[in-house]
Amino acid sequence: MYSDEELLKLVRNPKTQQDGFAKLVAEYSERLYWQIRKMVLSHDDANDILQDVFIKAWTNINNFRGDAKLSTWLYRIAINESITFINKMRAQNNISMDDDDSFLLNQLEGDEYFDGDEAQKLLQKAILTLPEKQRLVFQMKYFEEMKYEEMSDILGTSVGALKASYHHAVKKIENFLSQSN
Repeated sequence: MYSDEELLKLVRNPKTQQDGFAKLVAEYSERLYWQIRKMVLSHDDANDILQDVFIKAWTNINNFRGDAKLSTWLYRIAINESITFINKMRAQNNISMDDDDSFLLNQLEGDEYFDGDEAQKLLQKAILTLPEKQRLVFQMKYFEEMKYEEMSDILGTSVGALKASYHHAVKKIENFLSQSN
């Protein structure tokens, strides 16, 4: 396990750049995959987006100033790539931004790698009814157990707003689940 500083030093040195980037990929692949997967739900799409994230990171690593942690920068790329993907899917399916993203649930149900039960499917359905930002905050807090301060760095939103967003998301999910019973 390498620190962000060690990884950056390796990646920025022309002699160790490729090895350093391979270590960076090994270090962050799984965490980023699951963040992306929670957003797009499909294993294959998540893998494709993860590759795009690392291509973007490789291409732009020399522009990384270190104002934020490396993990924060990588999460930001992953989230932006996921949102771009979802917006493309919406456009392809002629879905307006105001509609929920239940089309993603169809992908989840058709995903051979999804091994969840009906309760997990119902939770995903509830999450997909949330506005995009609330959904993202809920997923980062609930599934990733991310601290509000870290989410604030990644999303550029105040801690107070994130707490409120999470609270509203939880209430909406509870309401959805109680109406489903």
